[in-house]
Amino acid sequence: MKNLFKLFCFALLTAGAFAQDENTGKQDEVKMKPALLVIDIQNEYLPYMSEDEKKFAMLVINGAIWFFRENNLPIIRVYHSDLNWGPKEGTENFEYPKSVIIQESDTKIHKHYPSAFIETDLDKVLKEKGCNTLFLCGLSATGCVLATYFGSMEHRYKPFMIRDGIMSHNADYTNMIKDICESMSFETMTIMLQY
Repeated sequence: MKNLFKLFCFALLTAGAFAQDENTGKQDEVKMKPALLVIDIQNEYLPYMSEDEKKFAMLVINGAIWFFRENNLPIIRVYHSDLNWGPKEGTENFEYPKSVIIQESDTKIHKHYPSAFIETDLDKVLKEKGCNTLFLCGLSATGCVLATYFGSMEHRYKPFMIRDGIMSHNADYTNMIKDICESMSFETMTIMLQY
């Protein structure tokens, strides 16, 4: 029954994957071209996250990074620093903890606003990589992840939160974000992307 439900969800998610040709009016199937956005998992901000969700979220995030890398799919790591308060690039607080399995070869975006699309090259990078679907993980679910989620829709991408791969200062708030945004479990994401 559980697998049947997952296949049903997959069918729903892919049912809208068609684009209408402007000249002929015919619908063409649009192939999903995903990218993983790993958002702001920096030493500066991790201490503020809910301890109830942090440990499992970090496992899910590393699982998503591993899955995208194994399948040669783009991984984009996003870093935040406020223009007035930092953290400054090049400092330990700016960096991700060593437990996050990102690599230097993963595209890096440095932002100064909650949405990773504001005054960055993210949209250009995604277009160059041919991406149309984004999977978001990181922090904060109630701040930068949420802002980037809505920013991606404004730039005509299809975003999904990775359930249990997002966290905030309050687990109840994180759960609300999971409920109001398109989100899916790690397992459902891997099944969807394999097909």
